[in-house]
Amino acid sequence: MRALPALIIVALILAGVLALGLLPGRVVMVWQGWRVDTSVAVLMLGVVIVAMAAAALFHLVRKIIGGPAAFLRARRERRRREGYRALTQGMVAVAAGDAEEAQKHARKADVLLAEPPLTLLLSAQAAQLSGDEHAAKKYFTAMLERAETEFLGLRGLLMQALRGGDEHTALRLVERAKAIRPRTPWVLSSLFELQARAGKWHEAEATLAEAVKRKALALEHRFHRAALLHEKSRAAETDGASSEAMQHVAKAHSLDPGFAPAALRYAHLLRVGGRVRQAAKALEAAWRAAPHPHLADAYRALFGEEAPLLRFKRMERLASANPEHRESHMAMASAALEARLWGEARRHLEAAGANDGEHGALPPRLCRMMAELEEQQHQDHVAARAWLARAANATAADHAYVCGNCGSDTAEWAPVCPTCRAFNSLAWREPGGTRSPGPKPLAASTSLMPPLPVPAPWPAPAEDAAGGKPAKSAPL
Repeated sequence: MRALPALIIVALILAGVLALGLLPGRVVMVWQGWRVDTSVAVLMLGVVIVAMAAAALFHLVRKIIGGPAAFLRARRERRRREGYRALTQGMVAVAAGDAEEAQKHARKADVLLAEPPLTLLLSAQAAQLSGDEHAAKKYFTAMLERAETEFLGLRGLLMQALRGGDEHTALRLVERAKAIRPRTPWVLSSLFELQARAGKWHEAEATLAEAVKRKALALEHRFHRAALLHEKSRAAETDGASSEAMQHVAKAHSLDPGFAPAALRYAHLLRVGGRVRQAAKALEAAWRAAPHPHLADAYRALFGEEAPLLRFKRMERLASANPEHRESHMAMASAALEARLWGEARRHLEAAGANDGEHGALPPRLCRMMAELEEQQHQDHVAARAWLARAANATAADHAYVCGNCGSDTAEWAPVCPTCRAFNSLAWREPGGTRSPGPKPLAASTSLMPPLPVPAPWPAPAEDAAGGKPAKSAPL
């Protein structure tokens, strides 16, 4: 079937030749003393042959003239195919973590392809993979000169600046990236983080609002905004704008009542303004959301001029906001120790350790309070020293502000982690991992005294048959 069109054409040509051959008449042509006498059919055949020879000659001349250009085109196409093959293999090598193979293919692609945007990224990634940050920076910088690769170059330089700790340069780069692609989620989150690290609270708040709108920080925005408002309040107070400082921290407290630093600052400003009752309510609201020992200290300080027994009654109001929490029992035990209510102190300490005491994983702070109780109630130095030894060797740890990014801990909250510089990553919890038991007690290593007795898990208090009061405990 494919030969049918050709057969039809040949048949038509033969039919035409036969038709011409049957035409009557002759042709006489005289030129330069030459005489040609022939038929019409032969003349037409000669014209066809001459035309075909002319066409063949023209094609040959065209091939000869255009040959070099065609050779160069074929060579470029072959290099282009090889270059893309090298580019693909280089990307695969980068994904596989083979730095040497990636660099080899990057060099080959750079030589074969006359398209730098395609090879610059591969060359930069290969340089990073091999640890050559200087070469990677050179390639990323070259990418900035082309509109199609500028954004990728900015991201590469941004990551280099962050790894090098140059937050000022990183902020400048991410601002430029935002100008190119303002809706990209990682650009908004990075810009917010760097603005917060730089203490640009107003700019960070605006970026946070835009990031929430773009759903780049959908889950944590209230927590982050509370931290920003807390820092804006501190900055306003430093500048003497006390009214503005109060507004910022009040808004932070309403956004996240469990954010202890904001509650503490709010209560402090209220107390300075003579509004002690409102300060107490703010601390009670924070305690209801998330009890914290610093909140208990601040609440006790509000009524520092009162008698210890009255302060104990005040603490009962605070603890009632979250009565089953361990910190509520610890706060009540501390107030009871101040008021010399030994039975109440022991009851709350036992309740605070009821969950973990059976496993021996008591926090050191609780052990130290038990030592203070034994010392003050019974003057039992042996039992007190035993509790102190248990505190020193406790496998549990006192709560601290722990960074959710790097795991480091600190006693006080800060907007930026002192170790990894992450913004608002510190949360109040027990530090992760197992604490080191620390050095052995001095009595167990160099003293001739016997080792201190180790307290047993929470015994039930013995009742005095006569008065019903807890009897003096023996060394635990």
